[in-house]
Amino acid sequence: MTSVVTPATEPPTEPGDEAVVRRRTGRWIEHWDPEDPDFWESSGRQVARRNLVWSIFAEHLGFSVWLLWSVSAAMLARAGFDFSAQQLFFLVAVPNLVGSLLRLPYTFAVPTFGGRNWTMISAALLVVPTVLFVIVVQRPDTPYWAFVVIAATAGFGGGNFSSSMTNINYFYPTRLKGSALGLNAAGGNIGVALIQFFLPIIVGAGGAFGAIKAADAINLQRVGYLYAVLAVIGAVAAYLFMNNLASASGKPRETLAVARYKHTWIMSLLYIGTFGSFIGYSAAMPLLIKINFFRSPIPTESIGINFVYYAFLGALVGSLTRPFGGWLADRVGGARVTLGCFLAMIVGTLGVFYSLTLLDPVPVPAPEQIAAWTADPASFPGFSPEITAAVNHNSDIFPWFLGLFLFVFAATGIANGSTYKMIPHIFKAQAQNATTAGTDERRAAEARAVKEGSAALGIIGAAGAMGGFLIPITFGSPWVGDPVEACKAAFMVFAAYYVLCSVVTWSVYRRPGATMAEAGV
Repeated sequence: MTSVVTPATEPPTEPGDEAVVRRRTGRWIEHWDPEDPDFWESSGRQVARRNLVWSIFAEHLGFSVWLLWSVSAAMLARAGFDFSAQQLFFLVAVPNLVGSLLRLPYTFAVPTFGGRNWTMISAALLVVPTVLFVIVVQRPDTPYWAFVVIAATAGFGGGNFSSSMTNINYFYPTRLKGSALGLNAAGGNIGVALIQFFLPIIVGAGGAFGAIKAADAINLQRVGYLYAVLAVIGAVAAYLFMNNLASASGKPRETLAVARYKHTWIMSLLYIGTFGSFIGYSAAMPLLIKINFFRSPIPTESIGINFVYYAFLGALVGSLTRPFGGWLADRVGGARVTLGCFLAMIVGTLGVFYSLTLLDPVPVPAPEQIAAWTADPASFPGFSPEITAAVNHNSDIFPWFLGLFLFVFAATGIANGSTYKMIPHIFKAQAQNATTAGTDERRAAEARAVKEGSAALGIIGAAGAMGGFLIPITFGSPWVGDPVEACKAAFMVFAAYYVLCSVVTWSVYRRPGATMAEAGV
């Protein structure tokens, strides 16, 4: 193992950190070889674990801020804002679009600035969307376009995923990448579930399955203040406890070189189906429940299923199953797990579609009538027998809808973990197929494969996040007049996409005789 001399004036900061050297720009590790068993057991494991913990924390905050609008959008009517279903679906989709576009530059940032340094910057950037959120939700006269612009800044949180995953990929040996990346991603993903669970409670809308009752008024700004403080804590924690790896250095041109490989784009297609589904469904679920199972013509009167009790469950299930997908892929192969998940997603999505076909149409009062009731709540006559009967019938269908949807979420979570296991394995297999074992050429190719795999994680992650934009947009299709019918049509589109992904996964990574199948990807 190559030794590194640490200057006597600046001793290692922690036991086991003998590879850490300080520079003006922060703590750097000059030598890092996790594939060396002696290095890994003597010091590598401890340092990697510490960086993983604080990476998870920062990424967790990023995901929470990224999905801040997913729940808030469904509460804007109660806060005094009047937006249509299509406008609300677009509002929750915009952060996903921006987050997907930011994932490429965030991937470049790790080799350019260092993983620790960029974690500090990216965590601090979360102050921007949270403070703007505080301002805008307290002004009912704010125009819709301003909401869209401010929601777009929440995309900063979506970019965090790529930089975090790229960074952690460098820290762990190939045999543990599936589990490490799965834990890192799950820690971030669960930020979606927590923001969807705690936001209603924090702002006074109630929650915890009805155990916490709603207040007379909601205060959406509270959650903005909270996450602005947490963002500052995340930046300080990265400064104190994380490291940069000199071996992770590179240039954007080198990173973009992986765009020449067909597997980068094949895995992007698949990751749109896995992670894109997870983040898209998570963003849309509060509105899906509200549109299909809930009626509240005025803020003080409601009937049906309250979305604040259940909206977080999908993201929670998808987050908890992600590390299991990485663990399982480490043992039986990523492609095998991914294919099984796509088949499960086809079945589950068709089941969700079928549950929606069982719903009864709910009569909708005229807009002018709703406006009159809102202006004078005392004039509201109560829910008609027709509305009550339809909503009660639909509430009886809700357990089937929820159970099938959670099944889809579980499959997306497992597939997220398994696909991220496949990516570094694919690049290592390419390096081994092109070189001879035991040669310097093989060693150089494998070292290059680690960098290429990390770069591919960023590009594939960016493509996958685009699904988080496309799914809410499809649910809110402006070309379908009835929001309920738009939801049903969307699920059929998604099922067809999963069929395509299943065919591609089998033909490229599981078909007997395929190069990657023989490599055990």
